[in-house]
Amino acid sequence: IHVVLATQRPSVDVITGTIKANFPTRISFQVTSKIDSRTILGEMGAEQLLGQGDMLYMAGGGRITRVHGPFVSDAEVEKVVAHLKTQGRPDYLDAVTAEDEAGGAEDEDGAVFDKSAMGAESDDPYEQAVAVVLRDKKASTSYIQRRLQIGYNRAASIMERMENEGIVGPANHAGKREILVETGRAREDED
Repeated sequence: IHVVLATQRPSVDVITGTIKANFPTRISFQVTSKIDSRTILGEMGAEQLLGQGDMLYMAGGGRITRVHGPFVSDAEVEKVVAHLKTQGRPDYLDAVTAEDEAGGAEDEDGAVFDKSAMGAESDDPYEQAVAVVLRDKKASTSYIQRRLQIGYNRAASIMERMENEGIVGPANHAGKREILVETGRAREDED
């Protein structure tokens, strides 16, 4: 396991003795005072660094080595990004961005509720739930909860009403219900 711990304020409140004991390898960039250097590395020196990637590296044995890492300014990063943008348009994979055309039915984790797709213009949660059950051929309290984004009690009441009106059957051991009404017949009953 590799852990990188970084802080902007190298005080003894932040870098405790326990942390120092468990992180034998340390790197310090330029700091403002000898105290900060001593807190990080256990000795002075980091306050004399030049910045711009100049650092002190302390390996597990406690030996400190001065090293210089690459420094990339914000302006240089922006230049690289601009150059890459001029190299060509992105090449997207159509398989990733295309809609699923095979089934036409929404994934269970897809959009929660689309009134226009079901022909339901009402704001009544019961009518919405009936439309969802008949469209998706799935009837359970938890399914209604997820699709309509309502609480358990309200979804359970809606399922009871559907059972009383003969749209769905009683719940089985898994909480699923048989759908007793076909889509066309339910619309005729509403008219």
